[in-house]
Parts: sequence; structure tokens; C-alpha cells
Amino acid sequence: MGKGITRRWILNTLCSIVAIVLFAVISLSFAVWTYFYSSVEQTLSGRSVELANILSEFNTDHDSTFAATARDYVENFPDKESMEILVIDSEGNILVNSTGFAPDAALSMPDYETAKTSNTGYAKWVGRLSSGEKVTAVTRIVRNSEGDIICAVRYLTSMSDINKVIFGAIAVFTLVGLIIIGLVIFSGTYFIRSIVKPVQNISDTAKKIAQGDFNAQIDKMYDDEIGDLCDSINDMAKALGASDRMKNDFISSVSHELRTPLTAIKGWAETMQSGNGVPDKETFDKGMDIIVKESTRLTGIVEELLDFSRMQNGQTLLMKEKLDISAELDEVLYMMHDRAQNEGKHLLYDQPDIVAPVSADKNKLKQVFINIIDNALKYTPKEGVVGVQLILDETLVKVIVTDTGCGIAPDDLPRVKDKFFKANQSVRGSGIGLAIADEIVTLHGGNLDIESGIGVGTTVTISLPLCTD
Repeated sequence: MGKGITRRWILNTLCSIVAIVLFAVISLSFAVWTYFYSSVEQTLSGRSVELANILSEFNTDHDSTFAATARDYVENFPDKESMEILVIDSEGNILVNSTGFAPDAALSMPDYETAKTSNTGYAKWVGRLSSGEKVTAVTRIVRNSEGDIICAVRYLTSMSDINKVIFGAIAVFTLVGLIIIGLVIFSGTYFIRSIVKPVQNISDTAKKIAQGDFNAQIDKMYDDEIGDLCDSINDMAKALGASDRMKNDFISSVSHELRTPLTAIKGWAETMQSGNGVPDKETFDKGMDIIVKESTRLTGIVEELLDFSRMQNGQTLLMKEKLDISAELDEVLYMMHDRAQNEGKHLLYDQPDIVAPVSADKNKLKQVFINIIDNALKYTPKEGVVGVQLILDETLVKVIVTDTGCGIAPDDLPRVKDKFFKANQSVRGSGIGLAIADEIVTLHGGNLDIESGIGVGTTVTISLPLCTD
């Protein structure tokens, strides 16, 4: 991962920065070169205009004072040390040379040749002498009033010192560019590492979580987006760990719930099938009664698991019809009444003289009532009371189930409708009944609300919209 991010950074960011710095260095170097060379040319051109104006007063280079005037100007020229002056007659012969040495016969003067044919009478040349020295030369043709060529003045200067200055500036630009690139590489490497290392830690921890180690946590290094990601993954790991524990508790609980009725059924079946003769009628009836009850209980557990599976897969379907909720509730309470009596608990319900029409799935609605009342009875002690009320409230009908059981702790109350969660592990049940009930009520467009307090009891309110059709 680190190599991938670093490679992308090098290819994208670093290459772009290097290209920008390189472009800037080349541009600045070219600008400096152009500036200095243009300045030299302007200086030479200005000097040539000065001498050309003096010599243009003559009509011909054969005038006796012409050579004397040119020589006098050259001898008194203040910048003889930095530039060379040549005065060339109309026939191309060098009349005056500021160096004092005889002119080189092999001296190349391409600027002079160009100036003679130029409309402006001016030309520039940058090149190297036969000695290898780089120079800049300008030639200006001097004409009389009739337009005839009198002579030509040529100014030439060495570019060695200028080039040293230019190369020095280029070296400075290059050094600055390299420093900038170095700083970018340093800061970029630090920045990349500050990303890659936490991301690598996140990746390693995520692999541990994927392998089932939900206790794995990421050390938060920075309080930024990556830090927020670390917090999110740590919270996810904790949530997955809690979910995994609840799942294991659920499997253990369901296994126990399935084992208990199966053990009872198997035990009584073996007793009734034993070779000690046909059991007496009382024993036979008792055994058959237990087998039927435990089979019914086992069927209920399996149905609950199937409902939960359908709910998880989003396959819960409702067969809605218009019905009176009070009649369905009365039927469920009639079924649960004997159980409450057998357990020594009081199931109270004062059936109101009202009609509460709803559009609902009859079987699913009964399942909700059974789950809620079953929970209330399970957590209510002997001689305790479970009360049921049916109330019409404007556009809603509410079924309120209240018990005098142990109650639910405040920390557990927000989670009681979560799948697999059981606030009290000592009480039988799979821990998915409330989750299924809440899902069914939600599919009907209603709400399932729970209020509870330790030692006070629990109140469950099922709210469903009334049918107005």
C-alpha cells in the first residue's frame, strides 16, 4: 500500500513539481541571458551611433581629416578596455583599430557583410573568434547625404565576463530549484509517511478484525480525517465484538431452548416405549400432554427463527386485511390466560366496548401480541400482575402491556429491540422476539415503545394507525 501511494505521489505530484521548477529555472535563465545579451547589444549599438554621427559629416573617406577624426575618437574612447572599435573604409579595409595591433587577415566579420546589404545598414553577430573566444559585434554603415557609403564602424566586445555572470545566475537558479525540490521531497516524504503508516496500521487492524479479533484497536496518531477513520474502525470493532458476543449468546440460548423440549419429548417417549408394559392411563396422559406441549413449544421456537431469518433477508411479507384489533387481542389473551393461572400470575384485561379497525396481517399481529405478553409473563414473578389496555387515540389505536416484573436497566433499555440482545440471561428465550415484533409493527406503519425501570416493571406500547376506509 505504501509503495502504491508513494509511487502515485512520485508520478503525479513530484514529477509535476520537478517539471514546474525545471520550467522556472529554464525561463529565468533564458530571461537573464536575453537581458544581458540585449544590454550588450544596446550598448554597442549606442556607441556605434555616436561614432557614425561623427563620421557622417564627411562626404568620403578620402578626406584628409577623416582618418584623423576617426583615430582621435578611438584613442580617446573611454571603454577601450571592454570593447574593440574598428573603422572600415568603403572598400572594406580596416582604417582604425582600437587594439593598436595589425588586424588579423583571417578576421571574420559576418555582421559587416550583412550590414552592407541591409536596408537599415545595421547588423549584429554573436559568435566565436578563431581563438575560441565568444564575442558580440555590431556593425553600422555610415552614408553621406547622397546615400553613398563612407565607411563602417564595428564595435566588438568579449562575452566571457558576461557569460560568467549568466552562468553564475543559472547556477543560483538551479541551486534554488534543487533546494525547492529537496524541500518538496522531504516534506512530501514526511507527509506520505504520515498517511501511509496510519493507513498501514488501519489495514493490519482491519485484517485482524476480518479474522475475528474484535478486540483489535488502532492507535490514533493524528486528530484529522485519518484519526476520525481510526475512531470509526475502533467503534466498528467494538460493535462487531458486541454483536459477536450477542450472536454467541443467542446460539447458546437457542441451543438450550431447543435442547430442553427435545429432552422432555425424548425422555417421555422412551418412558412410554419401555418394555415394562403399557403405562397406566394417568402416566400415559401426562406423558402425552408433555410431549404435545413441548412439541408446540419447539414449533414456536423454529417459527420464530424462520421469521427472524425472513426479516434479516428482507422477505417478511404481510397479508393485510381489515380487521378489528380488539377481537384479535381478546383471542390472544384467551390463549395466554391459562398459562398465567398455571404460573400463579394475574393477567388483567378489561375489554372496552369499542371497535378498532386496522389494516393488518392477522397472524403477524397475533405474533406481536403473543411475544409481548409472553415477555411480560416471563419477567413477572409469581403473584405478579400483567395488565393489558386497548385505547383509541385520534388516528391511532394503542395496545399497552404493563407488568410488575424486574424491569430493565437504563443502559440496556435502548438495546432491548436489537437482535440477539437479552437483558436477563437467566430467563429463557432466544433474544429475537422483540426484534421480530418491532419489525412487524414497523411494517404496519406503527411504533413499538418500551418504558421500564429496575424494580418497577415494564410498559410496552404498540401503536398502529386506524383504518379509515
